[in-house]
Amino acid sequence: MPTQIVLLRGVNIGPRNRVAMPKLRELLEQAGYEDVRTYVQSGNVVLTTSERPTRLATRCKELIADGFGLDIDVIVRTWAELAKIVERDPLGDVAKEPKRYQVTFLASRLPAGTVDRLADLATASECFAAHGKELYAWHPAGVARSRLWAAIADRRLGVAATSRNWTTVEALLALAGE
Repeated sequence: MPTQIVLLRGVNIGPRNRVAMPKLRELLEQAGYEDVRTYVQSGNVVLTTSERPTRLATRCKELIADGFGLDIDVIVRTWAELAKIVERDPLGDVAKEPKRYQVTFLASRLPAGTVDRLADLATASECFAAHGKELYAWHPAGVARSRLWAAIADRRLGVAATSRNWTTVEALLALAGE
């Protein structure tokens, strides 16, 4: 069965949207998913299933709503998709600190004009690249005061999305490849 990566948006950041990873693993195993593993506390799950990614995302969203009482966006990528995302690495030449290099995973392509609007928000030191259903952003000064990051993280982006730093992306790829 294919290995898939399940990414939850906005969990365990502050007091809201608390999801215990052991309980999440148990919930997914009880639903019939195999080899369920989590990485850190921010809603990263690797599992195996024959379900299509879109069906898996919908099913996980339903399970989280039923099991935790939360309405959480869920984005799924296959191992092969994640491998291509890492291989592509369009900002690897400039993004030298992996914790400040973000990949945003989108549920679908962005609405027309959104990429240009986002690129206009980048400061001179920030770099930004869009490819399909991923946005890559390098924030050398961090995300705290970045207008680009604020727009990417905003629910008004136009599609469901969640971001991970490069360290996490590479760790998920390694975990999925085990």
